[in-house]
Amino acid sequence: MIENDPGNIPSSSGLPLGQSSSMSESEFNILLEAIESETISKNDIMQVNLEDDEIDSKSDGNSNQVDNDQNNPDNQDERDENSLLRAENDKLRAEAINNGCLNCGDRRFGLGKTSYNEQQLRLENARLKEEVDRISKPYIIKVAMAAMEELLEMAQMGEPLWFPSIDGATNFLNEEEYERRFSRGSGPMRQGIKIEASRETIVVIVNHINLVEILMDTNQWASFFSSIVSTALTVNMLSNGLAENLNGAMKMIYAEFQVPSPQIPTRDCYFVRYCKRTANGTWAIVDVSLDHTPTTRCRKRPSGCLIKEMPNGYSKVTWIEHIEVDDTLIKNIYMPLINSGLAFGAKRWIATLDRQCERLASAMATDLPQNDICHTLSTNKEGRKSMLKLGERMVISYCSGVSATTTHQWTTLMESGYDINDVRVMIRQSIDDPGRPYGTVVSASTSFWLPIPPKIVFDFLRDNNKRGKWDILSDGGDIQEVAQIANGREIGNRFSILRVNSLHSVQSNMLILQQSSTDPTGSFIIYAPIDVHATNVVLCGGHPDYVPLLPSGFAILPDGTSDFIDGGVVGSGGSLLTVAFQILIDNVPTANLSPQSVATINNLMSCTINKIKVALLFDD
Repeated sequence: MIENDPGNIPSSSGLPLGQSSSMSESEFNILLEAIESETISKNDIMQVNLEDDEIDSKSDGNSNQVDNDQNNPDNQDERDENSLLRAENDKLRAEAINNGCLNCGDRRFGLGKTSYNEQQLRLENARLKEEVDRISKPYIIKVAMAAMEELLEMAQMGEPLWFPSIDGATNFLNEEEYERRFSRGSGPMRQGIKIEASRETIVVIVNHINLVEILMDTNQWASFFSSIVSTALTVNMLSNGLAENLNGAMKMIYAEFQVPSPQIPTRDCYFVRYCKRTANGTWAIVDVSLDHTPTTRCRKRPSGCLIKEMPNGYSKVTWIEHIEVDDTLIKNIYMPLINSGLAFGAKRWIATLDRQCERLASAMATDLPQNDICHTLSTNKEGRKSMLKLGERMVISYCSGVSATTTHQWTTLMESGYDINDVRVMIRQSIDDPGRPYGTVVSASTSFWLPIPPKIVFDFLRDNNKRGKWDILSDGGDIQEVAQIANGREIGNRFSILRVNSLHSVQSNMLILQQSSTDPTGSFIIYAPIDVHATNVVLCGGHPDYVPLLPSGFAILPDGTSDFIDGGVVGSGGSLLTVAFQILIDNVPTANLSPQSVATINNLMSCTINKIKVALLFDD
């Protein structure tokens, strides 16, 4: 268990830390004073770049307490049902957003009530199901079976259908050879659409049946690949497969895919997922889109994976991504990343799969360093699992505040009068979500390029001894890692509990949770303040979904100009760094966001970015 430190603990999250892990008006003023004390003048205040309205609608609960409501299944069922309804109705929400500012009283900074309700969601749900029903089941089965046949062939073929990357691990598709061999087809493709296709193979530490179950359970799949899949919904269950296993299971899914940058649009599509056990015992799971509508911006050609059982609980996985996509909205600086396959290609899916399998294995580890809290983690497996789940929840929340996906309750500010540097500022009402503090929450995020390899940036930002170089509110305090749980073979893959000691802060019962992870396609350093009591509840196996957190941090992506050899990065490629903060600006959920608050948030962003650049580019 963790005792309250008699010393003082300021924030190292870029946010003042209070009793409720939130920011009061007085604490917000402290933030303003801390920022204005920096050398950056007010003339350098960053301003908000206005982007398209987007709204997210995900609700996990209606309590702000850690201990309460955990044993109330009725509330949980209601939350789950509402979450599914909202997820299914992204189109309705998009229409509402296009009508303006969701009936807000102040069109510049207001956060008004949404114009949709549960009844509308149910009506739209019924409409969606009718749309699926219009496509005959025999037709869907025929398309899915043809897609399965194509996937199996493509997984086993070599050149000339596939040509290898420099490291030989990833294969890219020869489009002309594909059209010659599979002329039966992918259907019409409108002008402006391009093809992305890649294949990768890896051996991972997971039982083959367990992996099949994860991929065929829509919720588990979305959670397992949470940094890629921002939204996932089973629209229609077409077949449950055989009674004893998932062989023959088929479902219609709506999903939205993301890259952790506010400047890379999400991709969404409907597709059929079909699972089959082949004659040699290999499992195959294929995704294929059915629609060919003129407005479709992303469409899956036969994509998926083959899963083969290996000795000692391992599995060999061959992954294929084959997508038609309109990427005309992507800025040129991000095109090398997209074209390399590191953003949406097979390499990213495989790298995430490998890292997540290691994370699951680490949850059972017992060789932790021995101090009081680590002893608790090593002897209480449920507490360790809860902590790791809390870390995963931080990643999901962080990404939702960056990519502005349709199923999270964020509204992008419009007509704010600010225009700088592609900073996305979003706002949400936190009312019945036990995972966030009650009130009005703001998320600010931006991405920029650094001429420095991702590993150097990652190592710098996760180094506790160098945190004072970029965290303007760490107040020169020393960072102590109270405990850590390894998340894989890479030293940077870990979940940490941090304590900050400072002579100038009045806070004494706050800690910082930090989730850091890295693989060849990207890295995260995500952190959030948490009070000692909530930490102890989770350590004892308490439900992590009931801990109110506002995660902030960094996503570090390769810029796509590096080469990969033997899993490592070579060359002089740079980094695409995303910086994001989530801040509770008012305890009233209907509060408006003032221009002063926007300027303060943007100044926080500006100070942090400038400090990072100075430290990485000019310090020895």
